[in-house]
Amino acid sequence: MAQSSRIIGFADRIDRLNAAIGRTAAWACLFVVAVQFIVVVMRYAFGTGSIWLSESIVYAHAALFMLAAAWTLREGGHVRVDVFYADASPRRKARIDLLGAVLLLLPFMLVLLFFAMPYVARSWAIFESSRETSGIPGVYLLKSLIPLFAVMMALQGVAQAIRAADVLSGTDKR
Repeated sequence: MAQSSRIIGFADRIDRLNAAIGRTAAWACLFVVAVQFIVVVMRYAFGTGSIWLSESIVYAHAALFMLAAAWTLREGGHVRVDVFYADASPRRKARIDLLGAVLLLLPFMLVLLFFAMPYVARSWAIFESSRETSGIPGVYLLKSLIPLFAVMMALQGVAQAIRAADVLSGTDKR
């Protein structure tokens, strides 16, 4: 019983970490809207543009989606086909969640991490910057979001699997 509560505590810590990162990343949405408004006003009211500002919108948009994805998974916000899931019993939902995490989510995130690391490492090796002269000189930071996304999603998949196993074992107190 104590072992089960420690494992559930681990899942809770993963949830809190991903929620904190996701809530922080959600502020990027406000940044995207505000800067996009500024870019539009600059373009149509003053006839000027800014590559740096335009690229910052892309960076913030990427950060928003990559860093908030695990939190969204925890909150059940990802699109799923509810044909089998919507009316299922808690045990059936737990079985689907466990199989989904172990057979689909975790392997995919490990493959993504495997292929992303050399890609990101090459970018860091040359401190890759924008192709545009006045662009943001931190493309390597943008690319670093890919393995971070994979790790956060994998951790959330582990938490999801732990909770599903807890329901299936009958020790879930919720």
